[in-house]
Amino acid sequence: MYYDFFGFREPPFSIAPDPRYLFLSDRHKEALAHLMYGVQGQGGFIVITGEVGTGKTTVSRCFIENVPDHVDIALILNPRLSARELLSSVCDELEIPHPVGASIKQLVDLINADLLKAHGAGRHKVLMIDEAQNLSADVLEQLRLLTNLETAEKKLLQIVLLGQPELQELLARPELRQLNQRVTARYHLDALSRDELPGYLRYRLGVAGLRADIFTGGAIKRLFKVSNGIPRLINLISDRALLGAYAEGEHVITANHIRTAAKEVNGGRSAAGQNATGAYNNKSRYLALVASVLVAVIGTAWLMERWQVDAETFAALTGEQGPTVTGTIERAEVVPEPEPDPEPLQESETPEPVAESIRSFEFNTHGQSQSSAFRSLFGLWGKDYLPSDNPDACIFARIKGLACLAQQGTRRSLERLNRPAILELRNPEGERRYVTVRHLDGKQAVVETLNGSKTFPFESLEAFWFGDFTVLWQLPSFMDDSVDNTGASTEQLWLSSRMMELADLLSSERQQSDQVKRMETREQVRWYQQQKGLVVDGIAGAMTLIQINNDLDDDVPRLVSNDALWGDH
Repeated sequence: MYYDFFGFREPPFSIAPDPRYLFLSDRHKEALAHLMYGVQGQGGFIVITGEVGTGKTTVSRCFIENVPDHVDIALILNPRLSARELLSSVCDELEIPHPVGASIKQLVDLINADLLKAHGAGRHKVLMIDEAQNLSADVLEQLRLLTNLETAEKKLLQIVLLGQPELQELLARPELRQLNQRVTARYHLDALSRDELPGYLRYRLGVAGLRADIFTGGAIKRLFKVSNGIPRLINLISDRALLGAYAEGEHVITANHIRTAAKEVNGGRSAAGQNATGAYNNKSRYLALVASVLVAVIGTAWLMERWQVDAETFAALTGEQGPTVTGTIERAEVVPEPEPDPEPLQESETPEPVAESIRSFEFNTHGQSQSSAFRSLFGLWGKDYLPSDNPDACIFARIKGLACLAQQGTRRSLERLNRPAILELRNPEGERRYVTVRHLDGKQAVVETLNGSKTFPFESLEAFWFGDFTVLWQLPSFMDDSVDNTGASTEQLWLSSRMMELADLLSSERQQSDQVKRMETREQVRWYQQQKGLVVDGIAGAMTLIQINNDLDDDVPRLVSNDALWGDH
C-alpha cells in the first residue's frame, strides 16, 4: 500500500524469515558462526536459544542458504510429535523411502543406512529442529540415540536445536544429562542493543530499495523503548508506523508515529506501564502523569538555566539529529574538564602522532573527492599516488603490488577486513563525498582529511554512509604482475606453504594440524574458510587472501588493533 509512496521495491519490515533481511548484529553473527562451526563434521548437538522474535529462524534460514555444498539439511518445523512421527518426518526430509506404519526400529535402521551411504559419498547430514523447546524428553532421548552412529573419525549426524530459553531448562534435566554432554556448541541470541537499532533500520530500508534515513532520532528512541530491541516487534511497529505516515502524507517517521503504531500492535494498549493483567489504574496513572509533568518542567528550567543548550550543541553532545527547533536559544559556554598531566615518557618511547579531535563530521567541510581519498589511502600504504599521472587508482594499485576491493557492508564488515578504507558518503541531496578512515577505536574513527588526521564519532559518519567502501589489499606473489612467476604451480606452492602455517596456528591439537596438512590444497582452503566463517568454495579469492594476510602478515596497515577487534565497542 505505502511502498510506492516511500519508494520501496518490497515491504522492508516483513516478519517473514527472509535471509536477505538478516541484519548481522554482533549477536546474530555469533549465532551464525556457531552454526557454521558446528557443521564441520564434529557431530553431536548444536543449541541456539533466544527469546521470541529475536531472529532465530531467520539466522537458521541464512545458515541453510550458506552451508557447504557437501551438507544436506533436514528441517523439522513442527516438533510436537511422538518419537515415531519425528523419525518418519526425518525420513521424509532426507528422502528416505519407508513403509507406512514402520516401527521405530525400522525407521532408525533406515536412517542409519542412509547416513553410512552419505558418509561413503563424502556428504554430511544435518538435522535442524525449530521450536525445539516443544520436544518431549522421550523424543530428545531418541534423537540422542541417532547420534550414536559414528566412524573412527567422526559422528555421522549433526543435530541443531533452535528454541526459546525454556529449551536450556529442558536440557538441564537429570534424565537428559547424556544429551546435554553432547552439545558441541551453544549460543543464546539476545535482542538488539540501542546502538544497533539505527543500523538495523537503515539496513532493512536499503534492502527494500530506499537509501535514506526516514526515522528521526526521537522515533528511534521511542521504537527501542516500546520494542526492547526485539526484531519482530521492531518490524511490526515500524510497518504500522510507515502505514500511519503514509495516511498522513508524511515521508518522515516521528516518535508520534511510533507511539501510535505501538498501541495498535499491542491491541490499543501502551507498550509500557501496564500491570500484570494489562489494565490501568486510572488514579495511579493520573498521579504519575502529574508527577512526570512537574519533573519535566523543573528539570527543563534547571537545564535551560544551567546549560542553555541549542539544537546544534545537542547534536554535538549526543551525536543525534533532533527535531527542528524554532526560536532563539543562546549558546552555552562549554568549559572542558581539566585533563590530567601526561605520564612522562620513558627514554625509549616517542610520542605517537595524535589526530586532532572534532566533535562531529561535517559533510561539506571534511568530505573529499574520490581521487583525494585514494591519495590518502595509498599514503597509508607508503605509496605516493598522483591522480594527475594515474587517473585509474586501481590500475596504479596493481602496479604497486596491491589491489582494490569494493564492498558494501557495515562497520563490522570493515573490521572483518581490517584495512584502512575509503567510505562513499551521500547527503540528503544525493551529493557524493569520500573519506579515508585510517583507524577505528571504540566509537571513534580517525579520518584523513585535507587538513590532516582528525577524530570523529563514527556514528556521525554513518549519518552519510550507506555501506559502500573500498579497501586496498596486498597481492600474493603469484598474483603480483611485477614478480616473475610460473602461474598455477607458483599459486599451489604459495597456498600450500601458507596452509601449513595456518594449520599449526588454528588447530586446537597436533592431530588436527597433521590431518589438515595431509589434505589437498583445495580442501585445505575449504578448511580455512570454514574456520574463518567465509564462503566455503575452496577458491582462494580476495576475501580468503585478505584473511590469510590478517592471520600471518604483520607488515600491513590495520584498521583495528587486535585488542580492540576482539573487545567491546
